[in-house]
Amino acid sequence: MPKMKTHSASKKRFKLTATGKVKRTMVGANHILTKKSTKRKRTLRKGSFVDSTQTKTVKKLLPYA
Repeated sequence: MPKMKTHSASKKRFKLTATGKVKRTMVGANHILTKKSTKRKRTLRKGSFVDSTQTKTVKKLLPYA
């Protein structure tokens, strides 16, 4: 049986925690920042977790993580 391939886009965007949760970065923090408030930009710096409904899908894309 050949090795499974890791989804390249997913390995750049997601990390798995020790408890099995999937960490992700907040969207919208890369460009067009002038119109966003300081409070909003500060909140976007913090990480987040993938929703429980999507966790199974992301883990399937990262078989060796």
